[in-house]
Amino acid sequence: MIEPRTLKGFRDHLPAQALARENILDIARRVYRSYGFAPIDTPALEYLEILTGKGSDETDKQLYRFKDHGGRDVGMRFDLTVPLARFCAQHIATLGTPFKRYQMASVWRGENTQRGRYREFMQCDFDTIGTTSPVADLETVLVAHDVLKAIGIEKFTVRVNDRRVLSGMLQELSLADRSTHVLRSLDKLGKATSEAVAAELSSHRVPDEAIAKLLSMAQLRGTPSVVLAALDTLVGSSEIGRVGVASLRRVLDGVQKAGVADGRVVVDPSIARGLDYYTGIVLESFLDELPGLGSICSGGRYDNLAGLYTKQSLPGVGASVGIDRLLAGLEELGRLHLTETPADVFLVFFSEEHLGDYLRVAAALRVAGMAVEFFPEAKRVGQQLKVAAKKGFPVALLIGSDEFAAGTAQLKSLATQASATINWHGDLHVLVDAIHSQLQAIRAKH
Repeated sequence: MIEPRTLKGFRDHLPAQALARENILDIARRVYRSYGFAPIDTPALEYLEILTGKGSDETDKQLYRFKDHGGRDVGMRFDLTVPLARFCAQHIATLGTPFKRYQMASVWRGENTQRGRYREFMQCDFDTIGTTSPVADLETVLVAHDVLKAIGIEKFTVRVNDRRVLSGMLQELSLADRSTHVLRSLDKLGKATSEAVAAELSSHRVPDEAIAKLLSMAQLRGTPSVVLAALDTLVGSSEIGRVGVASLRRVLDGVQKAGVADGRVVVDPSIARGLDYYTGIVLESFLDELPGLGSICSGGRYDNLAGLYTKQSLPGVGASVGIDRLLAGLEELGRLHLTETPADVFLVFFSEEHLGDYLRVAAALRVAGMAVEFFPEAKRVGQQLKVAAKKGFPVALLIGSDEFAAGTAQLKSLATQASATINWHGDLHVLVDAIHSQLQAIRAKH
């Protein structure tokens, strides 16, 4: 016998978890479409040269790579942004610009597993390609905010920064030649202690005085106006630094005008994003009650990525919701409603004699937009209700021979065990309306 098991860092998704994930994907899809983003899809495998050298040395090490049956060097995508750059370079003449897309798909990284982090995970990206407009930057922040709000998360913060602010600071400190190492080290703040980050910066030959200034900058906190004023001073005469601060000002002003609540979007100079391709605004989003979980929606502007595949300028900006990490956080907080069924109504099967009646009732409910499942065998009612409760059905509909004869039905709440009698007298419209009303009342309570 072969032992049934999964690889380290990989996992099966049982119905409850899979449904929870699909529900969040559906919400994200609605928000993305409300801003005009259209879906695309790309292959799981790419030529290795498409993927390598686009993220960081670490992501190159984490790539799943091999030779295919044709002897070609290929790799499994480690994110959805690099394949997007290749996709746009290949198809932009047909697509036109600005091009707004979203994609929801699995990616793979051979990294050490940890809380909410796996070797196969799903990303939920949205991007705008072909424009450097600050409106696209602002919209990226707004979409990230709106997705988390639509999911029903009450306590979260979107933290924004601009890589040009960091570049300006490095110019002022004469560290521009070590920017890649410095930015990757700063990106670890929040995951590692400031002492550990300082030690890493020192290993890259960053002077102690510069380390102190970098850490002081990264730890700036306060209202947007206070932080931005401090950043203005820190970037000094650096032109690129001033451009970055001005960009952040526009974003924060736009967020306020869009009606986002105060404190939901803040400036955090420690946000650097570890991937090398970011060139402008960067953002990370956190559950306020689980800051150690890590970012649940991250991204930024990348103006040079597609230049590796085409001479045409294809600047881009976007972000990705980390579905698996978000689900892990919501489950840890007890905010994840888990159910093993997508159906609304469990129709108890009393006897084969009424199979045609059950089929007609189920069909009418489905036409009205309700999902229905009925037990395929006429087993004891208690046994059927036990199955329905375990799967998480909101209600069970009971119509036996006596009920059909009397023109009644029993609608039972499986959470409270309370039952209500419906007098429908054979009129399916009356039955459907009554069940719909009961379901709306139950949903309103949750």
